[in-house]
Amino acid sequence: MGLMGNLRNRAGLVIFIIGLAIVAFLLGDIIKSGTPFWAKKQNEVGSVNGNSVDYHDFNAQVEQTSAMYQQQMGGAETPQIKNFAVQQVWNQFISKELMATEIEKLGLSVGKKEFNDLITGPNPSPQIMQTFTNPETGQFDRNYLTQVINEAKGGNVQVAQQWELLLENVRTQRLTEKYSNLLSNAVYVTALEAQDEYTAKNKLANFKYVLLDYSSVNEADIKLTDADYKEYYDKHKNAFKNPEETRAVEYVLFDASATAKDSSTTLAAIQTLKGELAASTNDSLFVVGSSDNKYPVTYYRKGQVSPALDSVIFNAAKGTTVGPFLSNGAYEIAKILDSKFSPDSVKASHILLNAAAEGGVDKAKAKADSIKGLLAKGESFSALAVEFSQDPGSKANGGDLGTFTRGQMVGPFEEAAFNGKAGDVVIVESQFGVHILKIEKQIGNSKIVKAAILDKVITAGKETTDAVYAKANTFFTSANSSNFDETAKKDKLNLQKATRVQPMDNSLNGAEASRELIRWIFDAKKGDVSDKIYETENAFIVAKVSGINPKGIQPLEAIKGDIELGVKNLVKARMLKEKMNNALNDATSLDQVAQKAGKPAIAVENIVLANPVIPGVSLESTVIGTVFGLQPNKPSKAIEGTQGIYAVQVDSFVNPKEMVDTERKNQQKQMLTSKQQRAWGSIFKALQDNAKIDDNRIRFY
Repeated sequence: MGLMGNLRNRAGLVIFIIGLAIVAFLLGDIIKSGTPFWAKKQNEVGSVNGNSVDYHDFNAQVEQTSAMYQQQMGGAETPQIKNFAVQQVWNQFISKELMATEIEKLGLSVGKKEFNDLITGPNPSPQIMQTFTNPETGQFDRNYLTQVINEAKGGNVQVAQQWELLLENVRTQRLTEKYSNLLSNAVYVTALEAQDEYTAKNKLANFKYVLLDYSSVNEADIKLTDADYKEYYDKHKNAFKNPEETRAVEYVLFDASATAKDSSTTLAAIQTLKGELAASTNDSLFVVGSSDNKYPVTYYRKGQVSPALDSVIFNAAKGTTVGPFLSNGAYEIAKILDSKFSPDSVKASHILLNAAAEGGVDKAKAKADSIKGLLAKGESFSALAVEFSQDPGSKANGGDLGTFTRGQMVGPFEEAAFNGKAGDVVIVESQFGVHILKIEKQIGNSKIVKAAILDKVITAGKETTDAVYAKANTFFTSANSSNFDETAKKDKLNLQKATRVQPMDNSLNGAEASRELIRWIFDAKKGDVSDKIYETENAFIVAKVSGINPKGIQPLEAIKGDIELGVKNLVKARMLKEKMNNALNDATSLDQVAQKAGKPAIAVENIVLANPVIPGVSLESTVIGTVFGLQPNKPSKAIEGTQGIYAVQVDSFVNPKEMVDTERKNQQKQMLTSKQQRAWGSIFKALQDNAKIDDNRIRFY
């Protein structure tokens, strides 16, 4: 069996393989040749500037990415994990297509020597460093890199394919870096810009203001006209641009969460299980068969269990069964099987022998005995590890595994490491093979408890879900396009609205919504009521499509209800500006303005342009910007702010000390760094905005 096959069970390698499979998607020829045009279109998940991605290729990467997320987070796939995976693969596809186009336009390339240096040179590519870093030591393992290269050249087809894909990813990242560097080098900051920035942060303004607050206008006096809406809409039109089609939905959510009765039922069930666990003679089997979460029957240290159990099991006597305790929506019990004191952590080394490669477990154990004999005669453990170990993650470091705590190693290996004593060399068998384990050092000494933990999650029972479904069904059978709102009101149901549902959403106003429901929403016509009652884990939903918001700038009628507050403030501003102008007429000081307006003139000090906040009021960029353009001791014109209409008068400015040349250069460097960091994101957004991107994911997910 080849190197990669020998190590297939290692978590690090699993991530390596999954990651490279994703690279295969990003760098491979996405569109299969020979496929009929109509079939391509039918299976297109989306396209960027005419380059499309086939569903089967796309979905394979979604599954790989989802598997990686599951491995990192633990547990099974959830709708959230699946959604994250779909979004990540989609973003990678867009990025790959946009970058490929730009790189081709500029004629960027990677030279042969440059490329070789990125793989095996003194400073390898970040992908090479990350892929071949020992997870236990955090150090780059050059020997592991050499082994994989040799394996790829030696005829291992799978490793060779993965290796070629990694090389292509290294090349692509280098090209992207070159493109990014071109952008960064095009960014500059002048001495004048540095001076302006310094002044904005350090020049102080002391001024007075009079504020006619929007809230001072009686709402009853506001009569909005179509012209008012049109004026506001025209001023803010670009704010109403939809990057993609969205839908407006009215819906009723019928909550089917567990009730107090369900909680009591679960409590009664676990009380019964408590007696059975106490009497059990095979605790591991009983826990596997009865617990919702299959906790291992093992030794636990402080902090490894829920706070409720943590506060009890370390003081409970052996043989007792404690609980139930309510924790995170579940009732827990635990049977105390043993307790002892154990090291907090262990520093160890090992030599791993692969049983299959050695011709079976017995032969591997015999070889392990021979190696142990050599160690007893004074041979170097480190040298023997380099010669015999088949764990590429540690052999280059002489078998050193570093320091680890309980829960980080497989069971048999961990027990041997923690139950032995410093200096012991023992042979241990695990699912990875046969280990010659050397305990270098044991650190700390704390109490650990062996416990059989069993829990029951509180879920809604059949009686609860049936009752809620019946209520949802009554509404569903009586509601239609014309009476949806009235029926909900008559049945005293909470009618909710989601005004901007997006194609890849999995929630409505934060509440879980199935992808099946979202797909229906985007397949339905305006006014359609859902074709069935849609279910989530804890709810039933009946919905109606109340509006369709197409891609692009939304028409006024589509957003009229959303801008009412803004339109009201526009009308209020018009009314208050007239009042302020009357107060400003013939006034020579702000105190006169205040007297005529019937409002106080409030003094503020030490305001800087870089932080345009009026203390106690709000962020007022327009007002503060006006202040720094005024001459002292003269009232301003009326200024429209976010909170109302202002008039201001500068009392004085305090200029900062003159910048010396070194300060100006440092300021330029800081500004340049900030600009360069923002430039990449801005350019990428511009590329996206100017690209023709078709997103058909909703047809498949």
